Amino acid sequence: MYQQIAEGRAEKAAVPCQVTHNVQDCWKALFSLFAGTHKIKLSHLSANSSSVCREEEDKEGEKTTSKRQTRAMKNRLGCLSNKSDSCSDSTAFLPPVPEKSTRCIKLSTEEAKRWTESFDILLSHKYGLAAFRAFLQTEFSEENIEFWMACEDYKKTKSTAKLGFKAKKIYEEFIDVQAAREVNIDFQTREMTRRSLQEPTPSCFDEAQGKVHSLMEKDSYPRFLRSKIYMDLLNQTQNHSQRRFS
Repeated sequence: MYQQIAEGRAEKAAVPCQVTHNVQDCWKALFSLFAGTHKIKLSHLSANSSSVCREEEDKEGEKTTSKRQTRAMKNRLGCLSNKSDSCSDSTAFLPPVPEKSTRCIKLSTEEAKRWTESFDILLSHKYGLAAFRAFLQTEFSEENIEFWMACEDYKKTKSTAKLGFKAKKIYEEFIDVQAAREVNIDFQTREMTRRSLQEPTPSCFDEAQGKVHSLMEKDSYPRFLRSKIYMDLLNQTQNHSQRRFS
């Protein structure tokens, strides 16, 4: 009997020990689970923050690139948006030089001076045409040179189908009385051009183009030679030549 009571007391004493071990194991499990959860959250937050940082860097890079492009475009178009007398950079109208090219625009003083010899010499030179076109934009009469250029392109068209399409487009843009950029030609020339479009040929705009050419030659061309755009360009070519030989 005494032995049974002793064994019972021993079993009761062992129970708290077992419970204690179980509680300790439970706390360990909970602590491990808690730590693991926080590790997952921390790694998730770290990944998110890295992603956000990369997105912010990409946005900043895009903003910087956009600002540079906008600044370059403003510099190139600044000359065209002002009157010729207030234009400070007369080379803004020149065709852009590719970034990979290390050579400067080759325009000599002699070439620029030759533009004064005749209107056709000016139009036949790439930079002369660009300079004259920029000058007409300051006078809000660029439709004349653009019509002339469209006619030059039209005469080079070989496809009959494209010839009719281009002829219709040129007429609606420059010749028609409702045209947004109507050129200044007389009624007879306008009607003759309209009738010739019934069977388009490479020469159907010759009469109208000749009228506009004469108008620019007598009116706009002399003013261009006296303009600040041309004078500044001429001075820059002279200064460049002097620096090259000094």
